[in-house]
Amino acid sequence: MDRGELPSSGKTAKRAKSTSSKTTELKIDRRPTHPGELFRDIVLSELGLSVSEAARQLGVSRQTLHAIISGRSAVTAEMALRFGRFCGNGPGLWLRMQQAFDLWQAHVDLDDKLDSIPTHSVAAE
Repeated sequence: MDRGELPSSGKTAKRAKSTSSKTTELKIDRRPTHPGELFRDIVLSELGLSVSEAARQLGVSRQTLHAIISGRSAVTAEMALRFGRFCGNGPGLWLRMQQAFDLWQAHVDLDDKLDSIPTHSVAAE
């Protein structure tokens, strides 16, 4: 796989340089996968578990888990801990996926407004 190529889509990521030489912003043209959708499509599918059984094992209600796996609710820090324990991969992956999803959605929602905000160099970089 070439550098910058996205493994899941075959599309190439575009790095946009900011006015600061220290930071770059990754622009992805497609919506990142919601972590709940990944949990549903890969984890539950692979294990052959129903939503009800997975919710029981996770210690949450079926409604809570269903809202997450349908992409209607975010994976919180608490749920990331539960998913990470359940899958044996820790909470960080789930939180990073949620962060990528949230940032992409916020960027889509604010795109026109962000263009009108000036960029300033500050010492806190």
